[in-house]
Amino acid sequence: MISPTTRPPAGRPAPQAGGRALDPAIADQAADWLTLFMSGEASDHDRQRWSRWRSAHPDHDRAWRHIEEVTGRLRDMDSRTAYPVLSPYADASRPPPRRRAALRALLWGGVAGAAGLLAARTPLAERLAADYRTGIGERRTVMLADGTALTLNTASAVDLRFDGRQRLLLLRAGEVLIATGHAASAIGSELPPFVVASADGRIRALGTRFTVRQHAQGTEVTVLESAVEIAPFDLPPGTRVLEAGQRLRFTRAAIGPPQPASDALPAWSRGQLVADNMRLDDFLEELGRYRPGLLRCAPEVAGLRLSGVFPVQDTDRVLATLPSVLPVEVAQRTRFWVTVEAAP
Repeated sequence: MISPTTRPPAGRPAPQAGGRALDPAIADQAADWLTLFMSGEASDHDRQRWSRWRSAHPDHDRAWRHIEEVTGRLRDMDSRTAYPVLSPYADASRPPPRRRAALRALLWGGVAGAAGLLAARTPLAERLAADYRTGIGERRTVMLADGTALTLNTASAVDLRFDGRQRLLLLRAGEVLIATGHAASAIGSELPPFVVASADGRIRALGTRFTVRQHAQGTEVTVLESAVEIAPFDLPPGTRVLEAGQRLRFTRAAIGPPQPASDALPAWSRGQLVADNMRLDDFLEELGRYRPGLLRCAPEVAGLRLSGVFPVQDTDRVLATLPSVLPVEVAQRTRFWVTVEAAP
């Protein structure tokens, strides 16, 4: 229950909104409302309560107008894109005080306020301002002027730095399938090499088709055609060549061994998740990339195995099939908080 409170907690600096100090308690209330609306759980009654809250005091309206200004860059996104951008700051599994603190840092943080936050080169700001991006469950194909085709997987973001000296793609988040080669090379032999930069290093295409995925810990590269050169940022000068039918993961300071991989187009580019004797926890981790909110696997069923081809466009239907093939049940606290656990 959100109630108007005007007494600021002791020891907390007041946030700014509209060029003036704002009661931190009101900032908390505004963050709570934003969390509710982002969750997709807001009812008509909730919206009426929010409207009454906003009109109850000029500072309430000022706080909400500040939020609208901060999130103005989200206006051209649908909710599937907005949710992955902001959901780390409104994680429903966090205790309310921590969730409010995280959102308050997002909405009122930094010496320059919202403008400074969005202008800063933070992961959030980079994702908001990326040249091309996708929301949760969305895929997008883009044809570049040089003939290169990019296919972005779910919750992905890339920036481009193309000029006469470079063709550089900056992978900000997620996963991308890149097809270079014939169409691009037909433009002329003087094109600079095509390079992908992840958080961990650079991948140089050698006239090829390949995928790059940014993990929390490292970058994964799979080559479908020809080869790429990989150069982690913190290793001495030099590269590792990865051939077609191989994949590997690397960090800024280490390169893992090549592993065999299919040279077929990745299943996700066809809207599929393929499981081949896959652990259930790994399967749910992958499936969770295509739906908003939290999808968890109880430890007692994590090691169960399954196989099959599953459509990522309808994750609810995929979850509904699990009890028919495994001794599990799907506990759905809300649309955005689901746990797969042992059947009773």
